Parts: sequence; structure tokens; C-alpha cells
Amino acid sequence: MIEIFIAGFLGGLIRGLVGISKNMTASPSKKKKIRADYLAVTLLASGGLGLLVGVFIADDIRFALLAGYAGTDFLENLYKIKMKKMEW
Repeated sequence: MIEIFIAGFLGGLIRGLVGISKNMTASPSKKKKIRADYLAVTLLASGGLGLLVGVFIADDIRFALLAGYAGTDFLENLYKIKMKKMEW
């Protein structure tokens, strides 16, 4: 069972790293400076969310890893949609 937790956490952590790497390779006008505290909080939050989502997939480590990645991605996109609605 611990492998499932770790796989979900790793899936979320990978998603967090992908998001940060996208920011670092963005065009200079979109690129933002990343602070160390922001990096730590982002990676812990994405890993924690991935762990929570991965728990629901108790059958296979591969699915838990994928659920951790996709679950974090889903929440990030949901946040972006909600923030766009609030700008109006």
C-alpha cells in the first residue's frame, strides 16, 4: 500500500516539475523569477495532491502515478478557469 502513496506523490511531484520547467523555458516576456519558497510549496502541494488522488487507485502503481499526475493537472486547470471567471 505504501507504494501506491509514493507513486501518487511522485506523479504529483512530476507534474509540479513540468509546470515549473515550462515557466523556465517560456519566452522572456512570460518568464517569471522563481523563488525558493514558492518552489518548495509548489512541489509539496503538487506531491500532496498527487498522493491524495493516487490513494483512490489502489490496484496498480502505474495508475496511481498517472492519477497523481493527472489529478494535479486537473486541479491546476480548474484553478485557472475559476481565476479567469473572477477577472470579469
